[in-house]
Amino acid sequence: MARIARKPTRSRRLARGRNGRSAAKRNGGGDAITLLKNDHREVEGLFAQFEKARAESKKKDLADKICNALRAHTTIEEEIFYPAFLEVTRDKDTHHEAEVEHAGAKNLIAEIEASDPSDDYYDAKLKVLSEMIKHHVNEEEQRGGMFAEAKQSKMDLAELGAELEQRKQELLLELNGDKPAKRDALAAPRNATRRESMDARRD
Repeated sequence: MARIARKPTRSRRLARGRNGRSAAKRNGGGDAITLLKNDHREVEGLFAQFEKARAESKKKDLADKICNALRAHTTIEEEIFYPAFLEVTRDKDTHHEAEVEHAGAKNLIAEIEASDPSDDYYDAKLKVLSEMIKHHVNEEEQRGGMFAEAKQSKMDLAELGAELEQRKQELLLELNGDKPAKRDALAAPRNATRRESMDARRD
C-alpha cells in the first residue's frame, strides 16, 4: 500500500482563512461535521433496507455494507476527529464516552461479520447494532453534543473534513479488497504522530 502522507500539524489543521477555505473546496464544500453526519444518514438508510429485506442473500449483502461503512466511519473518527476534538476542547468525558460506545459497536460488528443469516441471532444482532448506532448518533448530534461543541471550538473543521474524506476513501478501498488491509499498521504511526504533537505542547 502507498505510504500515507504525514498528517497536518495542529497549527495547520486549526488555521483560519485561506487554508480552511481551500480545504473546504477540495472536500466539495463540506466540513468534518457535514461528512460525519452524511455517514450517519447513509448507515441509517442501510439499516432501514435491512429491516425490509427477506432474502438471506440480500440481508448478507446489506449487513456487509453496514459493517464496512461503520468500520470506515469509526476509524476516521478515532484516528482523526476524536483526537482533534480532545486536543482542542479538553472534554475528556464526551471523548471517552464516544470511544467506549465505539468499542461496544465494533465488538458486535465483528460477531456479525463472523456469522451469516443462517444464524438464528443474525437479525437480532443487526437490530441491536442499529439501536446502538442510533444512540451514538444522537449523542453526537444532539444540542450540546460533541458536534455542537466542535462547531463552537477553534477546530478547523474544513481542514479536518478534507483529511477525513481522504482517509475514508483509503479505508473503503481496503475494506472492499482493492488494497491489502493494514489498518493496524497504519493506525499506529498516525496516532503516535498526534500523541507526540500533544506531548510536545504539554511540555
